[in-house]
Amino acid sequence: MAVTPERARAETPRRIALFTGAYNHIADGVSLTLNRLVAYLEDRDVEVEVFAPTVDHPPIRHNGTLIPVPSFALPGRSEYRVSLGLSRTARRALRLFKPTLFHVATPDFLGLHAMRMAMLWKTPIVSSYHTHFSSYLSYYNIEWLDRPIWLWLRWYYARCAHLYVPTPTMIDVLKAHGVRANFRLWPRGVDTGRFNPQRRDPGWRRTLGIEDDEVVVAFVGRLVREKGTDIFAGVIKGLRRRGIPHRTLIVGDGPARPELAARLPEAVFTGFLAGEELARAYASADVFVFPSATETFGNVTLEAMASGLPAVCADAPGSNSLVVHGETGYLAPPGRTDVFLEYVVNLVEDAALRRQMSRAALQRARTYDWDAVMARMLTYYDEILNPPEPADRSPRAVRRRLQTTHGSF
Repeated sequence: MAVTPERARAETPRRIALFTGAYNHIADGVSLTLNRLVAYLEDRDVEVEVFAPTVDHPPIRHNGTLIPVPSFALPGRSEYRVSLGLSRTARRALRLFKPTLFHVATPDFLGLHAMRMAMLWKTPIVSSYHTHFSSYLSYYNIEWLDRPIWLWLRWYYARCAHLYVPTPTMIDVLKAHGVRANFRLWPRGVDTGRFNPQRRDPGWRRTLGIEDDEVVVAFVGRLVREKGTDIFAGVIKGLRRRGIPHRTLIVGDGPARPELAARLPEAVFTGFLAGEELARAYASADVFVFPSATETFGNVTLEAMASGLPAVCADAPGSNSLVVHGETGYLAPPGRTDVFLEYVVNLVEDAALRRQMSRAALQRARTYDWDAVMARMLTYYDEILNPPEPADRSPRAVRRRLQTTHGSF
């Protein structure tokens, strides 16, 4: 195929330096999404180096090349690590890599160092919004940090060429807090080959002491206060008070587990699950409850829907772009245990309603294809690295284009 004058120019190579506070030391939505992104990019011959904290025995087998950065465990929450920026070794690796684009997933100390290097080298920088930081503050009585955090985020994102945000409602939240950025929508996807209703396993349920005809109400996620574990416990206790038959399944681990186990002694705790085991757990439940109001995107909600579960979630940016109220599940006001309870009661007691919402949830989940989601990033990167040349608007160029299209005149 002949090379047109428009394509004759050399394209800027795609060499992406990715900076993140979570990549392989914690199995959360941020880490899993970014690992999937790196795998997708490398499969398409895009060079990537990841700069992130790590630990001696990480729970995730990471994708791509990981350059460790210095960090320390967050006091009282050792599963989180605080990055201290780029070490001398990491800076050397970055110089040798010669990135053409910086992508910052966490605007922390590491993100600040990345910003400085990008400015120094006059290299474009983009960012993606994964953690709704301000929504965590009330759980730890540090609301006074709200204003400084938003000041910092406004400054940081204003200097990025793009800001990738998972849902339109989260874009609205950022705009309401004064963030002015070149927003691009970057949702998440789900692997429907792994997460689907066919993974349901009555035999596995029986090993947990759950009979075939029992309705299982499930929570999946890290067991931390900000995921709404207190609301979930309140819902389950409400079902018990009303004498409504059900079983409780809790998948995940974290510092809130001892408190949950004390409040819900009859619940089945599986601990952390991944891969096929996680898919089996989802599909072997009947109702999914996720009260978290701190999500930027409800990864677990989407996985539950793909597994055929009606979902009862907080009416907050993380889930309200996924759950269609009254069709695929219900959306309850954040913190309203009483409303969550009524919706769960409806589903536990009405098998026909569960089946109807299960079909609708599954159909909606299938519209979130991972390849299409990840392909957006290549498009976004190329908007910056290899934008189309502006058309030559001179009279001679316009006449030449018309002749090419319509013949001479």
